[in-house]
Amino acid sequence: MKNEKVFSAVSGFLMLFLSLALIIVSILGLVFLHNPWFVILLVIGIFTLIGLVIVNPNESMVLVLFGAYKGTIKQNGFFWINPFFVRKKISLRARNFNSEPIKVNDKVGNPIKIGVVLVWKVENTYKAAFEVNEYEHFVVVQSEAALRKLAMKYPYDNFEDEPASPADGEAEITLRSGVEEVNHELEKEIVERLEIAGIHVIEARINYIAYSEEIASAMLRRQQATAVVAARHKIVEGAVSMVEMALEQLAGKQIIEMDQDSKAAMVSNLMVVLCSDESARPVVNTGTLNH
Repeated sequence: MKNEKVFSAVSGFLMLFLSLALIIVSILGLVFLHNPWFVILLVIGIFTLIGLVIVNPNESMVLVLFGAYKGTIKQNGFFWINPFFVRKKISLRARNFNSEPIKVNDKVGNPIKIGVVLVWKVENTYKAAFEVNEYEHFVVVQSEAALRKLAMKYPYDNFEDEPASPADGEAEITLRSGVEEVNHELEKEIVERLEIAGIHVIEARINYIAYSEEIASAMLRRQQATAVVAARHKIVEGAVSMVEMALEQLAGKQIIEMDQDSKAAMVSNLMVVLCSDESARPVVNTGTLNH
């Protein structure tokens, strides 16, 4: 496989001066000497002007002569090249690709919408010009293909927070929570796919992710239920600790002697107060301790 090679072009200012000199001399010869041979000089002078090219900063020009790749001009400036060269300008500037969210199923089959933002630039002009057809379209298609593959590799979310394996005890990576790992995997996949086109990937990351419309409301309710269950778990855990501490302090300071029934009633009342969604409304007991 051929690689990119730099082409050293002649200064355009020197050739512009020589071309204009040929044109002026040929015109003067035709006017004053009436010699038809000066027509050839005039044609040569005009033809050499076709070889003048301008390469702007962060641009390149791929040169092909009769189907053979001759090199790439990467230095910016004013140059002269063989007029028979076929030229193709390729920008070397960094470019953004912000994809529209695409619908795909995640690892567990849930339909989601996901998008990617890609920062890239051409690094190898030979590959970009000759290894693929329309390298800009190639970047779009392969980026979306890599995004689809990534979305099918991970679940959107892990409500149960199950360990990946009993040995490591770490939670499974998801698209929503494992941002760094997922973006690294996405960038690696895109780099491998775009290498054939001579594209350098500067950055690739997910810029949009959400459940698809048909299951968004159901998944929102599931997330809310999961959050409520987790909150209840913490509340109950804290309430049990507080009840235990209250019983220990009452027994240790010998404030009151309580039998098992009294302790059960106290625990029940404290758990209701501590775990209730609404503020407690105490009832003042004016009778005996047993009422």
